[in-house]
Amino acid sequence: MNKENKQQLITEMHDKLKRSKAIFLADFRGMKVEKATELRNELRKAAVEYKVVKNTLLDLASKDTDKEAISSHYAGPTAVAFSYDDPVAAAKVLSRFAREQQSTLKLKAGILSGKLITVADILALADLPSREVLLAKMLGSMQAPTSNFVGLLAAVPGSFVRALDAIRVQKEGN
Repeated sequence: MNKENKQQLITEMHDKLKRSKAIFLADFRGMKVEKATELRNELRKAAVEYKVVKNTLLDLASKDTDKEAISSHYAGPTAVAFSYDDPVAAAKVLSRFAREQQSTLKLKAGILSGKLITVADILALADLPSREVLLAKMLGSMQAPTSNFVGLLAAVPGSFVRALDAIRVQKEGN
């Protein structure tokens, strides 16, 4: 690879690092081509870009970005997963694959919102519900006081009608 190609690759990587909400590093030593292709396809479905990059080029590309803190983990074969939309989806795919392929895919570290996260943090992030589920729970929590208030208002006339009916039944019985 000549110097121009390297500089172009560094520029592209720099742009990807700046645009990404989260990046995850993994060691893929010993992974078979079929499994690597399967991982790429799963990540692509989750809107995540997966690249195998030379550590020196990645180190140069991460200069002047908020992803520079992860440079201490650039050792050995390094694959980078760039998540532009939903970091939880990327963490889910990578952690599931790492559990299934314990001997070949090992998570190294990650950056989420400019902060370095460990493998344990990535696994915890993967255990979170999806964005849609979290939004639905939040919406339910926001609607709960209103629906409870409506229920309370509806209960007052209902109780009044039941009390009147009980008085009517009592008077008819006498």
